[in-house]
Amino acid sequence: MTHLRTATAALAATSLLAAPLAFAAPAQADGPEKERSFRLAGAEVDFKVEKDDGRFEVDVDIDDAKQGSKWRVVLRHDGKVFHNKVHRADGEGDVDIDKRRGDTKGADTFKVTVKKVGGKSKSRTIRMR
Repeated sequence: MTHLRTATAALAATSLLAAPLAFAAPAQADGPEKERSFRLAGAEVDFKVEKDDGRFEVDVDIDDAKQGSKWRVVLRHDGKVFHNKVHRADGEGDVDIDKRRGDTKGADTFKVTVKKVGGKSKSRTIRMR
């Protein structure tokens, strides 16, 4: 009888310890993440698109820019502009843009154009299937 109680207690303790792990698992994304990186006017630009929960997460990060510098960022989804704004680099020289877009029929094409105000611009395209 003592062995049965000990085994039952050990099983219960193991279940209680393992239960939080089952809930801590990260949610799975719907599709792969795609990223394009490039340099512009001394700054590093990362453009990333990921499908999550049937929607797209679109991120643009500008790092190592001159503090206070201005950057025009234009985002397009299947050719339609959904973001067109001038951003100012923060005290660390960073600009962070996070947008969400719905999934459209067929392949989805995202394009970013980044221009340092008073300087040159560059564009990159990501196609999601």
